Amino acid sequence: MHKSHILQKHIDVVTRRNGKPHSITSFDAASTALVVIDMQNYYMLEGHAACSAGAPDIVPNVNRLTTAVRAAGAKVLWARNIAKPEMFESWSVRYDAFTPERCQSRLTDLSSDGLGYQFWPELEILPNDIQFDKLRYSALVPGASNLEEILGEHGIDTIIICGVATNVCVESTARDAMMMNYRVLMVSDCCATDSDEEHNGTLNNFYRHFGDVQSCDETIAMLEASAKAAAAE
Repeated sequence: MHKSHILQKHIDVVTRRNGKPHSITSFDAASTALVVIDMQNYYMLEGHAACSAGAPDIVPNVNRLTTAVRAAGAKVLWARNIAKPEMFESWSVRYDAFTPERCQSRLTDLSSDGLGYQFWPELEILPNDIQFDKLRYSALVPGASNLEEILGEHGIDTIIICGVATNVCVESTARDAMMMNYRVLMVSDCCATDSDEEHNGTLNNFYRHFGDVQSCDETIAMLEASAKAAAAE
């Protein structure tokens, strides 16, 4: 698992600007959703081109987090990347940069019946969770998925986000969510990518400019405290 670290200079900047080190200190379960990004074989299984080597290490934390989110009464959403032939035209700026072999392997492995498309088998995905497919790095780019509609349908204004890769699809979705006026919390030790350097680069930049970053334990503690407070009302 990555050694996540937010630089003190960024904590100081955020504290001076916001009056406190964290922008999210409690949750309203009814308006909160956990969005888990691309925890699929394609990004987690050794030997796949886009595998983040440490991704399986975060699975126990992700399962702990999903359990806490459900217990608090919030929603759990699972994003899954899918490849379709029309993407090579609609997102040609990305796929024109790939070799033909890489394009074909991605289309085959991330098709709906491909091994790479399947969720990592150790994830605890329950029937009442929501699953959706996405076509781009960000699930909130127009045409990429129906995530915006799902969030609107359930009255969500706060997103907890985690998954793989920290600095690609997690970051892309999280940034867009903040720009669309959602409160966003990235869970540091429930995300993974290729290196500590890349992982922490994203965490620090996101924390300073876009949203909040906290650990799995800190996020679970907030969920439990918010649920207890709501029950006492």
